[in-house]
Amino acid sequence: MKAALPHATWRLLSTGLSDGASNMAVDEAIMRAVAEGGSPPTLRFYGWQPPCVSVGYAQPLHEVDLDMCRRRGYAWVRRPTGGRAVLHIDELTYSVVAPHGEPRVAGDILTSYRRLSLGLVAGLRSLGCDVHQAGLLDAGHGDESAACFDMPSHYEVTALGRKLVGSAQVRRRGVVLQHGALPLTGDVSRLADALALPELDRERLRGKLRQKAVALDEALGRAASFDEAAEALAGGFAEALNLTLEPGALFDEERAEVDRLRSWYSGDEWTFSR
Repeated sequence: MKAALPHATWRLLSTGLSDGASNMAVDEAIMRAVAEGGSPPTLRFYGWQPPCVSVGYAQPLHEVDLDMCRRRGYAWVRRPTGGRAVLHIDELTYSVVAPHGEPRVAGDILTSYRRLSLGLVAGLRSLGCDVHQAGLLDAGHGDESAACFDMPSHYEVTALGRKLVGSAQVRRRGVVLQHGALPLTGDVSRLADALALPELDRERLRGKLRQKAVALDEALGRAASFDEAAEALAGGFAEALNLTLEPGALFDEERAEVDRLRSWYSGDEWTFSR
């Protein structure tokens, strides 16, 4: 795939740990800046503090047990992308923002998913993790639940036959935003505790998550730090997608937009809109 892509230079950001509303505000601020031509295509790595349940754009928030989240110290936020609920805890999150015409994200959603997954696979393999890209799954490959990690999706990354990276995408203003979660360590079934389910269904989902999903430490056979995983994924994107990644920071205009968007992503109008 590298040989088929012209060389390009993207910005590389590592923005550390932030709350859910701030993380979503940064992703959207970059997306708006790229759409306006003020920012280059960007690969970003970040984490979440406090732990946060994110729901997909169209997912009803009532599928999340907010009282349980409060007791466990979890926040919640609605993503601009689709998909189902994710518990962001002990993880590395990546985001890619690029104009739709950029060869690495050009084409339909599945085509761009498949292409970007090559960077994830290359990076994880450089850590020594035996990972694979899921194929094109059958339309009826499983029953939908409120949880993202209960099964692999088309072209996502698996290890030990289980889902390792979950990703979601949105397209606006001629720009593609894809972001995804790589659990670094811990019990992948913890999401079940944050969902509004009868106890029997909660136990079933907990078992399904343990069967269908995996964290990096189990797949790799050792713990990898946030920084080690981020460096490996950056190298994988550069290698597989023929990129030069230039470390940078948010521009002043992006920071100002983040400040405006943070209140939107933390407000009830957006959060409870479904």
